[in-house]
Amino acid sequence: MREYISMARPDYWFKNIFMLPGVILAWETCPPRHPIGALGVLFLGLIAACLVCSSNYTINELLDAPEDRIHPEKKHRAAACGRVRPGWGYVQWVLLGVAGIALSCIVGLPFLLTQVALLAMGLAYNVPPVRLKERPYLDVLSESVNDPVRILLGWYAVRCPNVPPASLLLSYWMLGAFFMAIKRFAELRYINDRDVAAAYRKSFAYYTPERLLTATTFYAAACGLFGGIFIIQYRAELIIGVPFLAGFMAMYLNLAFRDNSPVQYPERLYRQKGLLAFGVLTLLVLIACLVIRIPQLERLLEPTIPRGF
Repeated sequence: MREYISMARPDYWFKNIFMLPGVILAWETCPPRHPIGALGVLFLGLIAACLVCSSNYTINELLDAPEDRIHPEKKHRAAACGRVRPGWGYVQWVLLGVAGIALSCIVGLPFLLTQVALLAMGLAYNVPPVRLKERPYLDVLSESVNDPVRILLGWYAVRCPNVPPASLLLSYWMLGAFFMAIKRFAELRYINDRDVAAAYRKSFAYYTPERLLTATTFYAAACGLFGGIFIIQYRAELIIGVPFLAGFMAMYLNLAFRDNSPVQYPERLYRQKGLLAFGVLTLLVLIACLVIRIPQLERLLEPTIPRGF
């Protein structure tokens, strides 16, 4: 059972922390009448999200097994080594997805539809003939779109009837693309052989370090643009958190230049004590900015000339 559990990647569940901003904003926007009951529903939604993510991770590892055998590290995965039976792996994929969807029905229809979208993105990313993970740039954008999806999951787990701001979702998407492009950059440097990299993943036949760093710059700029729109329109206090987030992004990029960079394996980043400490600090600052009002900052961003001048 250990090998099948490893395919579900419970150590990746920490990524669902990206639901937290959606939870906080929804709680502030639509305070639940019964907070204790709302926390129970939120916990149920978190379990459902973890199950659906594990379903996607399972199909990912099953379909990636031939290519993973080429990768210096991923060749040790259970499916790549043949330590699991594919038939039982597909049963696990279906059962995890069905269980996650079943629990989502209890949380609510918007949450359920978002979970279906998360499953659909997993199929589009992994399953031929679409298999977006093999297409340059679309591999990064299609995988990182799961980050705004997680914001929606957090939002709808609180059962807020409104829709999160598009500027926030776009900024979150671009932030995820920034991290994912850096991961690709680190993977390409680690393999250090264009032919082997292309055999491992077709998109690497097109990628070069220069192209990936250029894309990373675009994603960071787009994240800042959409994030600035959100800050100006909704929460001026987040200006305080911007330098912290920018610093965390810079530290993350710096890690990508190490030999066998840890950014290739997000589940191991907790070993980077400096990054972890600064990441926790950044998260706490951003959460504080979401719950504490500073009217002086709001007045600072008020228009000083007529709109549409």
